Amino acid sequence: MRWIVTGAAGMLGRDLTDVLDRAGHDVRPLGRSDLDITDPAAVARAITDVDVVVNCAAYTAVDAAEDDEQAAFRLNAVGPQLLARAAAATGARTVQVSTDYVFDGGASDPYAADVPVDPASAYGRTKAAGEWAVRAEDPRALVVRTAWLYGAGGPCFPRTMARLAAERDSLAVVTDQVGQPTWTRDLAELIVRLVEADAAPGTYHGTSSGQVSWHGFTRLIVESVGKDPAMVGETTAAAFQARAPRPAFSVLDHGTVEAAGVEPIGDWAERWRAAAAEVLGG
Repeated sequence: MRWIVTGAAGMLGRDLTDVLDRAGHDVRPLGRSDLDITDPAAVARAITDVDVVVNCAAYTAVDAAEDDEQAAFRLNAVGPQLLARAAAATGARTVQVSTDYVFDGGASDPYAADVPVDPASAYGRTKAAGEWAVRAEDPRALVVRTAWLYGAGGPCFPRTMARLAAERDSLAVVTDQVGQPTWTRDLAELIVRLVEADAAPGTYHGTSSGQVSWHGFTRLIVESVGKDPAMVGETTAAAFQARAPRPAFSVLDHGTVEAAGVEPIGDWAERWRAAAAEVLGG
């Protein structure tokens, strides 16, 4: 099977390229310097002789998007639209990677894939627009939402917390944001499983199972580097006064993944223990 991975220089793109290569697929990784996904002519030239196009490229500066939503929209909505249009024209299938930010985070039960989106930030609005655009252009598309990603291929929350734990005697981490820490390698493998299973067009949630606060996750990170988890104190999201609102509840349901006959990603704590050495040493 022939794959193109856009955003291939990012955490997820790197892991997806590696997973595909190890599995024997023909993969063409395209980073930002290789392809401007907002350039219609360049996209049309690039998307040829391929079976699957996975878009990992995104504008992810959540706070900056509040001040420049147009730039975020171009990369998160226009770019995916162009990729899906070109993929559909050549008979390829699009996989669009999306986010928990398409929800406002006000739920108390895991978000099902068919719950109406209700983004509370510019970033969330542009990612929701990207989902809509991809579905409109490619009727065979898969939208795979994820959240709280970490990996060895770039800056991420666990690596930051491990560094701070080595530099300080204590940390203060929020307790009122809950989600599912997800290893980019696990997400990459899930995407491949969904495509190989010929999953029906639709929306799927690619996050670890279970749930935890940033505070709880940090305690396990600190423990992984041999420090005392008791050094991790509690605070709230309000203390950080972020420009863009973050979803307080980012727990996603995996029902459509299971219905496709594909095994969801395992428990977040188990997967962190499997990933820790690679991520923190990467």
